[in-house]
Amino acid sequence: MPASAADHRPNRPNVEISRVQYDSPGRDDHSNRSLNKEWVEITNNTRHAVNLKGWTLRSEDGHTYRFRHYRLDGRATVRVHTGQGRDTGRDVYQDRRDYVWDNRSDTATLRNDHRRFVDDTSWGHKRHGGRH
Repeated sequence: MPASAADHRPNRPNVEISRVQYDSPGRDDHSNRSLNKEWVEITNNTRHAVNLKGWTLRSEDGHTYRFRHYRLDGRATVRVHTGQGRDTGRDVYQDRRDYVWDNRSDTATLRNDHRRFVDDTSWGHKRHGGRH
């Protein structure tokens, strides 16, 4: 789907990738602090909670985060950080020691527990659908 068509969808998806911070602010020094400034936000646009257990968030290079037991409340957002940390109601951590998202171009893809496409967003020269 062309970017222009994705930007003008008549209805927002039930669950979507709502924001991406793919270029960690400051120097990319591989510190946990820097890694955690790289993140993807996933928003539930419905009034009902969604169980994200088994859902995946994946980069073009195949880096995949699989949600464990996580319930995303209605009209709520969770931020998926790259580095290490303690999961909370609003933040979860991939527990990685290296960056996931390419600063120049990449695609973040969200799939449900049945591996069905839910949403994606792309940036850079390979942009092809979605939004951020």
